Amino acid sequence: MRIVSLSGSLRENVGKKDAKALRRDAKVPCVMYGKGEQYLFAVPQTEFQRILFNPEPCFVEIDLAGVKHRAMLKDIDFHPVTEIVYHCDFYELSDDKEVVMSIPVHTTGTSVGVMKGGKLAYKQKRLNVKALPSNMPSEILIDITNLDIAQRCKVQDIAQESYHILNPQSSEVVVVNSTRNAVADATEEAAAE
Repeated sequence: MRIVSLSGSLRENVGKKDAKALRRDAKVPCVMYGKGEQYLFAVPQTEFQRILFNPEPCFVEIDLAGVKHRAMLKDIDFHPVTEIVYHCDFYELSDDKEVVMSIPVHTTGTSVGVMKGGKLAYKQKRLNVKALPSNMPSEILIDITNLDIAQRCKVQDIAQESYHILNPQSSEVVVVNSTRNAVADATEEAAAE
């Protein structure tokens, strides 16, 4: 799992006036909770680029007054007009407590059905995964080499060693759809036989 470092400064004052003052200074008011103690801090607006504009999931290492905390992004609010980050919630991670994250799905191999003219379609591009932070995958790889036309890979077909996928077991993840070319090729082969 990718780790992004942020450095924040603890907030002395709390409230709307303080939050507005921080936003005028191009800082985002943030809160971190999860291990019992709650931290209120501010992070420069520019530091959120590495978290928000990258499709890969990540954990965040937040440096507050020299103390580093491992966390994950829990919730984020944007300004309704300018879409600038308005407020952010972080959840502090514990090594012995499972967390839930949305993890992207990627495929490996070349499908037999695609070689015959079928088209690969993603039914779900991300899956909800529950795992300990040390076991959280950065991606879910599905081998599609044996998928023929009209065959599909479901959640129950994905090997889950150290994590658990929360999506319904019968839901489709990847499917090889038939195309006009594949149907025409199959018709020609049947006529030739």
